[in-house]
Amino acid sequence: MKLLVTRALTPAVEARVAAEFDVTFRNGAAPMTEGEAAQALADYDALLVTLGDRVSAAAFAAGPVRAKIVANFGVGYNHIDVAAARAAGVVVTNTPGAVTDATADIALTLILMAARRAGAGERFVRSGAWTGWTPTQFLGTHVTGKRVGILGMGRIGTAIARRCHYGFGMEVLFSKRTPLTDPGLPAKQVSPDELFEKCDFVVVAVPASPATHHLVGAAEIAKMPSHAFLINIARGDIVDEEALIAALSEGRIAGAGLDVYEREPFVPEALRALENVVLLPHLGTAAEEVRDAMGFMALDNLRAFRDGKPLPNPV
Repeated sequence: MKLLVTRALTPAVEARVAAEFDVTFRNGAAPMTEGEAAQALADYDALLVTLGDRVSAAAFAAGPVRAKIVANFGVGYNHIDVAAARAAGVVVTNTPGAVTDATADIALTLILMAARRAGAGERFVRSGAWTGWTPTQFLGTHVTGKRVGILGMGRIGTAIARRCHYGFGMEVLFSKRTPLTDPGLPAKQVSPDELFEKCDFVVVAVPASPATHHLVGAAEIAKMPSHAFLINIARGDIVDEEALIAALSEGRIAGAGLDVYEREPFVPEALRALENVVLLPHLGTAAEEVRDAMGFMALDNLRAFRDGKPLPNPV
């Protein structure tokens, strides 16, 4: 199989991919454009793509499609038009499971950084302005024992809830489209409205889809207490970024922690200028062993397809 790998992967993954396939490594940091994706679909049997690579309906419709599989490096696949892929006879796979713990860890990183003003404090020390400890300097919010709301209780949401409850003694509320009788830890399922109204921290952990676009908008943010924090480790367009900026600018919520952005990698200057938000560059799975595991999972999907075996992770 002739395979295109759209972005540089870890050395261990690239070595295994090269040993298994007739591979072209596109490399570079920039994602594929829609036009590049259309050309890749015409030129290769298989694509290994990742976040930002625009494998859209227009890319599938642009010309003859030689590709038979698009293996996504990552659990989220909103950059791939799955319906258009199916219509073109192309299967799509992803890499769930491998990302769960690392992404949950980043959620806790953002909770702690936002609540304890760690980003602002770190910038203050680097500026050279710090003159020593004082009793009222950089007072933040205590995390232990607070109430956290998990919007979406899948693998990642559950992993976040476990860390919050067992690590920090937090009361856990969660919202999910379908009833979940046993979340595997002390947690209460509530409506989204109740979750926003009652929680000190709200963590967005739902997958991106047309149905979840701007799921968290001005109305939802308005329900949050003024002392509350919004954390997003899912996908940027689930949160209405303009509504969030307005709420943060006006002090209607205490703060936010973001690892993802609505028009990634663009981050509005209005957001970057705020001191009550922690901004990370999509670090959710950025640990080498995790990226190795994601790559090997994508490779397993490609290998299974090539060998005519059941796909481990079809979308």
